[in-house]
Amino acid sequence: MRRRIPPRKRLVVRLLFVSALIAVCSVAATAWLAVTTTTSALKEEQGQDLAADNRILAQLSGYAATHSDWAGVRPALRELAARTGRRIALTTADRTPVADSAPRGTPLPPRAAATVDPLRTDTYTETGAQLSGVDPRVVGPYRLPAAERVKLDSLAERREHCYERHGLQATVERTESGRPVVTVADGADPFAYGADVCEDGRLNTPTATERKALDALSDLARPCLRKNGLNLDGGLFFTFDPRGKDSFGGGFLVAKLPKLGTGDATRTAQRCVQTARRTQLQPYVAPVAELFLGIGDQNPARFDMSPANKAKVVGAAGLVLAVTVAVTAVVAVRLVRPLRALTLAAQQPPELHVRVPVTTRDETGILAEAFNDLTERRARLEAQRKAMVSDIAHELRSPLTNIRGWLEVVRDGVVEPDPALLDSLHEEALVLQRIIDDLQDLAAADAGTLRLHREPLRAGDLLDQVAAAHRVAADAAGVALRTEAGATEADATAWLEADPVRMRQVLGNLVSNALRHTPAGGTVTLAARREGDEAVFTVADTGSGIAPEDLPHVFERFWRAEKSRSRRTGGSGLGLPIVRHLVAAHGGTADVASEPGVGTVFTLRLPAAPPPGDEP
Repeated sequence: MRRRIPPRKRLVVRLLFVSALIAVCSVAATAWLAVTTTTSALKEEQGQDLAADNRILAQLSGYAATHSDWAGVRPALRELAARTGRRIALTTADRTPVADSAPRGTPLPPRAAATVDPLRTDTYTETGAQLSGVDPRVVGPYRLPAAERVKLDSLAERREHCYERHGLQATVERTESGRPVVTVADGADPFAYGADVCEDGRLNTPTATERKALDALSDLARPCLRKNGLNLDGGLFFTFDPRGKDSFGGGFLVAKLPKLGTGDATRTAQRCVQTARRTQLQPYVAPVAELFLGIGDQNPARFDMSPANKAKVVGAAGLVLAVTVAVTAVVAVRLVRPLRALTLAAQQPPELHVRVPVTTRDETGILAEAFNDLTERRARLEAQRKAMVSDIAHELRSPLTNIRGWLEVVRDGVVEPDPALLDSLHEEALVLQRIIDDLQDLAAADAGTLRLHREPLRAGDLLDQVAAAHRVAADAAGVALRTEAGATEADATAWLEADPVRMRQVLGNLVSNALRHTPAGGTVTLAARREGDEAVFTVADTGSGIAPEDLPHVFERFWRAEKSRSRRTGGSGLGLPIVRHLVAAHGGTADVASEPGVGTVFTLRLPAAPPPGDEP
């Protein structure tokens, strides 16, 4: 009988409720995000842009790098303030006004935005300032006069033409001091023949103006070096290197020092050179100034929603909510339809084995595929159950028929109950007992009630016991039965915690099966070895082998590779399933490998145990 699902528990209703809740949360989050974003945008428009501040600082640092004072900065500062829409003010370290774009008397912001010092800057991004802390636009005594520039321009043009004649593309760049630098395009081989020929060194030689400034820099650096115990007389000089930017001076200025031995000495020399360079350039730059940035007497605007805007937000939220509910309803109906089909199929009687169509590849489709697989598995299990009942009835009927027939013959006086007849009846009774015992073991294993009496067991002793029990049967079949306890001492002394009766039953089933399928003159070998934390048993025969398509079925109940063999000679088909269950009960695994015409090898892997009495 189909149960009626309450409306509040239906999937469609729950999906609609959840979607409505999500829509409300989404609208609220969107409204909050809109207010926050608008407020942030207004703040940025009022001057909260860090990139613009850096550009202002860079321009003022450039002015300080090219002027010795701030006397003429007011026009440039007011023009910069008008272009950026910011209030810009410069003061000394004690807040004495230097220049201000705001009217006189306007209070300054509480904190300075930055310090304008071209000799100590880390905010200017040009190459060179990042290494030495000196703005590369500070030239000072290194500025070249017109005559020296003309001479260097001629040398640079000659080197550029030389590069071009050797197939190297070159460009001429001019530094702040007026010195031209010839650079080869990226990707060119710096060790090409043309580079060695064209770089004659004349362009890189300091001019008279530069040599005078470099000598003065050396004189300024030496006292600091001597004070720190670095006597570099005759070992310190400065030059220009257009291919590198050294941390001693920045730009193209390079301090040539001998090897100082330790890193501390090198860093001390660097500090002395940088201090000397700042001292040399100090007269050519404007004094240090504090930079203040602001928006005058205006206050940041607040984002206030008018009634009209509130109505727009509410209307948009309602529209989003309606669309969400409608879309969710459509999606929910499409989701519920395959679930209903699954429900109807599951409510059908087991013998119908109804399949459901798989129309999607989402979770519902995966569920439908799983249901179809479950239906097929149930059909296979039902078929196996019927086959097993038939096989059990057939297995029990044969010995019972024999026993009944002989007993009726004896009762009617046709045959005398001689010892041969009694032995035959006893053998049939043993067949019945063996089948019943096997079924009982399998039932106990399936129910999880199989009881094991574990005790320390030596692998070699177990092999000897099984071989002794089957020696007579092997000799009668003309098959050689051998045991191998392992090639090493660890293999020969392999131990395990197991039920000795059940393990003899496991190996006995495998040996009986091997003897049954091995022709006269063949060999059955029992072996045991230790592999890491496992004790491995193998039962190998030289029989007819098992076909590859039959290997997956060898551990199934009542399965036989040769369907034509009788129950008596072919076994009941329960030995190998019992082997698998008993090994699994011991925490191990059972595998089989076979090659037709060569033989079969059954491998059992069980947890190994230390020898009795060993300390951990």
